[in-house]
Amino acid sequence: VASPRAALPARARRVAPRARATIRPPSAMAKSDAVAVAGRPNNIDELDMERGACVLAPKYSATLVRERALDGPGETLKTLARGVEIVTAAGVFVSGLILDNFRKTEDVVSRSEQLRVQLAELGPSFVKAGQVLANRPDIVRADYMDQLTKLQDDVPPFANSQAFDIMEQELGRPISEVYSEISSEPIAAASLGQVYRGKLRATGEEVAIKVQRPGIEPIIYRDLVLFRALAAFVNQVSMRRLGCNAQLIVDEFGEKLLEELDYVQEGRNLAEFYQNFDGDPVVKIPKFYPEASGARMLTMEWIDGVRCTDPAGIRAAGVDVDNFIRVGVMSGLRQLLEFGLFHGDPHPGNIFALKDGRIAYVDFGNVAQLSQTNKEVLIDAVVHAVNEDYDAMAGDFIRLGFLSPGTDVRPIVPALESIWQDARTASLSSFNFRTVTAAFNELVYQYPIRIPERFSLVIRSLLTQEGICMTLKPEFRFLEVAYPYVAKRLLTDRDARLRERLIQVLFKQGKFQWTRLENLVELAQEGAGELDLTDTVSDGAQLLITDETLRTQLILALTEDDRLHVDEVARLLRVLQGGVKVDRLAQTATTDGPAFLRKMALSWSESVLRP
Repeated sequence: VASPRAALPARARRVAPRARATIRPPSAMAKSDAVAVAGRPNNIDELDMERGACVLAPKYSATLVRERALDGPGETLKTLARGVEIVTAAGVFVSGLILDNFRKTEDVVSRSEQLRVQLAELGPSFVKAGQVLANRPDIVRADYMDQLTKLQDDVPPFANSQAFDIMEQELGRPISEVYSEISSEPIAAASLGQVYRGKLRATGEEVAIKVQRPGIEPIIYRDLVLFRALAAFVNQVSMRRLGCNAQLIVDEFGEKLLEELDYVQEGRNLAEFYQNFDGDPVVKIPKFYPEASGARMLTMEWIDGVRCTDPAGIRAAGVDVDNFIRVGVMSGLRQLLEFGLFHGDPHPGNIFALKDGRIAYVDFGNVAQLSQTNKEVLIDAVVHAVNEDYDAMAGDFIRLGFLSPGTDVRPIVPALESIWQDARTASLSSFNFRTVTAAFNELVYQYPIRIPERFSLVIRSLLTQEGICMTLKPEFRFLEVAYPYVAKRLLTDRDARLRERLIQVLFKQGKFQWTRLENLVELAQEGAGELDLTDTVSDGAQLLITDETLRTQLILALTEDDRLHVDEVARLLRVLQGGVKVDRLAQTATTDGPAFLRKMALSWSESVLRP
């Protein structure tokens, strides 16, 4: 237990109320040093505006980074010294590459390992950069990516006396007044901070206390300004060979890195995650204590669970491994497609299995938020993949920012078809998200595809989750769980936008797609156990009666090709058998009947009185 400290001037900090994610207006865009390219975003603000992404209380701007790193002669000299250190390390690595070229032998294994070690020695910015590059196939070769995935964030802890000083400065009072107990040594240490275990004096609740590493922010500002200078130097080559703006990539990276340093924002993230899963029977998010948190420390509920990659430990705790895997994948998909706020770093140290079977998440510094538009497009992309609609999939790439607007997608469509057909016909052991991603990685070198940072986080998050699941169960297939979730959500969610999406999926060029509806229902049944489509049928019936255009399209579908499609209707009814509760449908009709009749009368009167 840490000894009590002398009281400091009272200035208790409290985290501000949860900030809503907003799209930055054009007037707020920071000026960029990036090279202007027609039809492409040239700074991070334009990129966010173009793809409709939401921004979580942005702290980053290129101007701010430059001002902080070059604030006076002292900081400028430190930045130059850091530059010399980085250039020296880079020179050693490049010399090795030149030597390999001179010998005409490419030693990829040793060189990629050398790169990983050097990045780790250069500090947190480079560790984080390596972790990001490990998921950027549009920038890094696959053989180097394999080594970069091994980069670990674990570093020696800093002095406990410094950590306790930071706590007291942020709390504005002695530690003993807030915590009745606190571990004398950190439980875990990483490049950006370390964690202690404690107990709140006021309530007796066990908590985790996260403290930021002292002096880390100036180092990161120096690294970012140097990264940006290097990006400006190679930007022309980057645009010509990779089709991407190097400075924009640095800006995206810098924004996410500074978000991880912003403990106030992390507190907001944690509070929003807690709200999203409040009362959820299968997901546990730790409670946030803003009164014991500040700009450089964070206090949250202590999570006592089993590391998610320990199948023996999970079984010993009485948890069903198969169910835990399904719960984990479903919670990840809900973060992405339902809430739009997802955990960007779900590695094994951040996910735990609780004894009651729930999955618990910790560490919310690295999160990203997607706009409603992007969530809908992602659902579209999954549906288009299921239906093998590759033209529409290529269009989704443009809408998500992987391709610039106006790109001719015709050459890309056959490549997408080849990738997906190969994946669909693969053996059970190889049909997974990683298989599809690996094939897509090759595609980014052949076409002008650029992976936006937020979707790089999505890919990394999904790959990490799949890797965890395959550790627990080697034969696990991520897509077997993902497809049914999307199908069920599309069929059962009463959100008006998703209902509209369902209609768009079921009609192609004005024709009703019987097979698509059967596929959706069958997929949803695979993952749902018992699928209740009562609300869907009720909503569909009301829509058919009030929407003349939809009613006409369905009649044409039933009589298409000069025949009644009795067989298709019979197959569909067999698939739907047991999915519609007749008693609940009758109850809904009775309850909503008057309002529905008024809506129907209004719709018909408008059609009769229409000029």
